[in-house]
Amino acid sequence: MLRQRVLTVLIVLPAFLGALFWLPRPLWGAAMLLVVLLACIEWAKLASLQGVGRTLFTIAVFVGCIMAPFAQSATGGLALLAAGVAFWIGVAPLWLVGNLRATPGRLAVAGWVVLVCAWYALYLLQVNPARLLALLAVVWIADSAAYFAGRRFGQHKLAPTISPGKTWEGVIGAALAVGVYYALLWLLVAPHFLGSNLAGDLLLVGGITMLSVEGDLFESWMKRRVALKDSGSILPGHGGVLDRIDGAVAVLPLAALTTVVLNV
Repeated sequence: MLRQRVLTVLIVLPAFLGALFWLPRPLWGAAMLLVVLLACIEWAKLASLQGVGRTLFTIAVFVGCIMAPFAQSATGGLALLAAGVAFWIGVAPLWLVGNLRATPGRLAVAGWVVLVCAWYALYLLQVNPARLLALLAVVWIADSAAYFAGRRFGQHKLAPTISPGKTWEGVIGAALAVGVYYALLWLLVAPHFLGSNLAGDLLLVGGITMLSVEGDLFESWMKRRVALKDSGSILPGHGGVLDRIDGAVAVLPLAALTTVVLNV
């Protein structure tokens, strides 16, 4: 399994980096739209959408992504990103603790917000590819550190009824690893995510770290609802597209919203 995971990364990561740094924005948007539509199919399955419902959901996500750039210069773009942040801060936790009933319709609406916001954020943030890569690296480092720290030191379950393998020690390991990563970047090349606002930088990175954990946990909750181990099988060793981007979709609206609001 580890060999498959590594080989998949060696194939997918260079393709992603090439697209991120060298594709013009329209082609970048088209490439990311393909990824989002693959994730959309998986989300529909996890939400227990059937037949026409799956088709309508996919069409709605596609249309939402196509229309989102037209709201870029209006308040609609800001409202869309704010809705994404509000979902991850206010709505997703209610589902995770069992205080909100999950229905296919509600999960479809949530999926539309999550996936369209994620695509729109990727579309916006490609204007500064290095910054987007640095932000996504926070998610990747947090995920890897949580996995290894949890395996080595994990004793206290984070959410045993949702994802028994996740531990508080893993979360602490993720936070420490991200802290080291950001400190090294700041000392070596000072790639301020929020201009010269170091305090804002730290808040953003901390928020991204916590939201990436939540995104991972939320997808685990969706899979447990329908008794699935993976969201799909398109990525050998990793599962589905959602299994790889679950943390990223949770943090991208926040990253893009800070970019739009602070104009960085």
